[in-house]
Amino acid sequence: MSRSKALYSYILIRLLLAPLMLWTISTLVFLLLRATPGDPVDAILGPKVSTATKEALRVELGLDGSLLEQYLNYLGKLLSFDLGTSMTTRGESVWQIIQNYFPATVELAVFSMAIALIVGITVGSIAASHPDTKLDIGGRLFGIITYAVPPFWAGMILQLIFAVQLKWFPLGTRFPITENPPPTITGLYTIDSIFSGNINHFFTSIYYLALPSLTLGILLSGIFERIVRINLKQTLKSDYVEAARARGIPELKILFAHAFKNAMIPVITILGLTFAALLGGAILTEVTFSWPGLANRLYEAISSRDYPTVQGIVVFFAGIVVVVSIFIDILNAYIDPRIRY
Repeated sequence: MSRSKALYSYILIRLLLAPLMLWTISTLVFLLLRATPGDPVDAILGPKVSTATKEALRVELGLDGSLLEQYLNYLGKLLSFDLGTSMTTRGESVWQIIQNYFPATVELAVFSMAIALIVGITVGSIAASHPDTKLDIGGRLFGIITYAVPPFWAGMILQLIFAVQLKWFPLGTRFPITENPPPTITGLYTIDSIFSGNINHFFTSIYYLALPSLTLGILLSGIFERIVRINLKQTLKSDYVEAARARGIPELKILFAHAFKNAMIPVITILGLTFAALLGGAILTEVTFSWPGLANRLYEAISSRDYPTVQGIVVFFAGIVVVVSIFIDILNAYIDPRIRY
């Protein structure tokens, strides 16, 4: 089989597996929510409301049927791309919640990923190009520590240092409560402020975004640092690099023109997994910094046992991770001819 046919076959298989993965995730979140103790009706109405009122609300929310009936109804809505309606803010669809809160999460994720790539690749490159030195040991320690530190703990420590003690950054939120945010065009404050021509809003948005994105980005950078350092070290020991050194090519040119490109291939592969970790870390980071994103809204929905909102947001996040993973796999397959299917 030719490489192009094998590649198309691989892409087709990945696309066919995507619905299966989404069905598995949606089923798991449905069952896990109902397996946890507590009743969403009690969470909404409180314990002192009459039984008749609770039963009426249970019927209204579709919780009066059997588990199988609820599951089939849930799957039926998913197949028609209906994520349901929030229990706690009745009348507001889950799609509307996603539309309102997701732009804040996107903005945080994009800046965090950019920081993670810049810091991780830089530290990993420096460590790999100075093997068995203090820089190499420092790079390894950086990778281990940033990978192991919990995001919520790091967020609170950085808040105490830079927001409470030094007062360099705001304690939380996305924009000053005393000011009106930029006019909504994309939902991304940094972009909307540029479109509206308000440079002050742009810098204010960056100012409020800085500490949470630095927290999440630096913690995720450890993943890239370890991958870059290990692969760049191996690449610098390869035959073609030794041949380049024998020809008298400067070490810096060897590093960037020859070794660096090949060492970056695994980084592209790991991007999909890192994106999943980014969404997981965003939940804890948004809660810690009171960032009004979709991950923070998911946390609130879990706390109030809002079944449709939790299910809808989790499935939405899962869909993003699946799509990004497929895209990364296909991109990696195109740029790396050594991959076989």
